[in-house]
Amino acid sequence: MPSATDFLDIDSLLSDEEKLLRETVRKFTEDQILPDVAEWWEQGTFPHELSKEMGAMGLLGMHLEGYGCAGTSAVAYGLACLELEAGDSGTRSFVSVQGSLAMFPIWKFGSEEQKEQWLPQMAAGEVIGCFGLTEPDSGSDPASMRTNARRDGSDWVLNGTKMWITNGNVADIAVIWARTDGGVRGFIVPTDSPGFKANEIHRKASLRASITSELVLEDVRLPDDFVLPGVSSMRGPLSCLSEARYGILWGVMGAARACYESALEYAKSRQQFNSPIAGFQLTQQKLVDMMVAVSRGTLLALHLGRLKDEHRLSPEQVSFGKLDNVRNALEVARTARSILGANGITLEYPVIRHMTNLETVYTYEGTNEIHTLILGQAITGIPSFHASKG
Repeated sequence: MPSATDFLDIDSLLSDEEKLLRETVRKFTEDQILPDVAEWWEQGTFPHELSKEMGAMGLLGMHLEGYGCAGTSAVAYGLACLELEAGDSGTRSFVSVQGSLAMFPIWKFGSEEQKEQWLPQMAAGEVIGCFGLTEPDSGSDPASMRTNARRDGSDWVLNGTKMWITNGNVADIAVIWARTDGGVRGFIVPTDSPGFKANEIHRKASLRASITSELVLEDVRLPDDFVLPGVSSMRGPLSCLSEARYGILWGVMGAARACYESALEYAKSRQQFNSPIAGFQLTQQKLVDMMVAVSRGTLLALHLGRLKDEHRLSPEQVSFGKLDNVRNALEVARTARSILGANGITLEYPVIRHMTNLETVYTYEGTNEIHTLILGQAITGIPSFHASKG
């Protein structure tokens, strides 16, 4: 009889090493995240002192080679993201931003001196990073950014505003993308630089166990050795987004799994009309739909992970995973909420927390609409990002 929590025996597709890593991260989540995450979520905070423990486990920049990074496979990184987001999207988001958005551009486009200076400290969780691309008026169209950097002698002077920046108020460095006369460049900006300010965004109803900020740069002056030398185009930030999206397409299946398992356990114990509601046909349909969605999404993530490990994964295939897995995870969470009834809106259960978090994940790192257009262009060869002019 297939297992209710691994109906397709996906475990059999994993190596012993991959299973061990997954179980290690699952135990960390169960011991360090789940007991307190509802309180963090309600208070709108996240204990970033956990960063050093995550660093000691090798979770930060774990898929990068050298410089104190663990150098794991893409699948291993994906499994870690899945288990972290089974705890909370904010936990996975912290690891994603640190590794894929802050460390990756330094690792990919930085000088040898920059890599040696920053990456070992970031891998250890001693230095926290953030990623500044999105702006108040530039979200889905990042190429229209207004943040700029100009030469002043041997220095660079940065001005602009970035919005919706995870870890902004707790970061030690920010990787800021800005327009220059020579194209879009990335800058490593210490957050104690004169003219740099981070304003925390409050009153969020989603992703509350995560710090989100506005970054303001007013005549921030940097020496030339703080610019990433390896890229001078939108290829830089877009490649970082593809890395982050890969972690997301795994992570959301952790949130979906947590919602499904919570609903399944609840339905088998909740009595109505002298029977467990799991015995009702409509409830069983919901449970089956959730199980199928979680199984299918996890298989998709694993397939894309194997492609990535073989260096055959395209950004468009990442968009496929981000598009489909996030929307299915959100539907699983909503369905689980309906099974729990009134209990589904309390933080005594994880479902409403995951459901509201996934509303943010549905939008960030490329909206559902943007990924649809990426796939549309991939299959037709015709870009349709700009509105037609009548």
